[in-house]
Amino acid sequence: MSEVQVPIQFTDAAANKVLTLVTDEENPALKLRVYVTGGGCSGFQYGFTFDEKVNEGDFTIDKNGVTMVVDPMSLQYLMGGIVDYTDGLQGSRFIVQNPNATTTCGCGSSFSV
Repeated sequence: MSEVQVPIQFTDAAANKVLTLVTDEENPALKLRVYVTGGGCSGFQYGFTFDEKVNEGDFTIDKNGVTMVVDPMSLQYLMGGIVDYTDGLQGSRFIVQNPNATTTCGCGSSFSV
């Protein structure tokens, strides 16, 4: 039996951080919304926000008791990517490992395809 391929991965570290933040907000309806917008130093930039709604056409992944949501327009730029959470020298942040990005900026928050 083969594993179902999902278009984007959501790591345990990211899911656990979302769970912590949602618990702190005392609102279990909150979901992590990952999106792509135009701008940034490389053409596109990643965005992360909390949202209670799932819109028609949104892709969702449930993991460790929380949900990540990606709109269809953003998903096309994130196919095969991994949403992770890192706590390092540049601070604590959500990051996207994106195989579609041909260039990325030094901060890792913008990219081009």
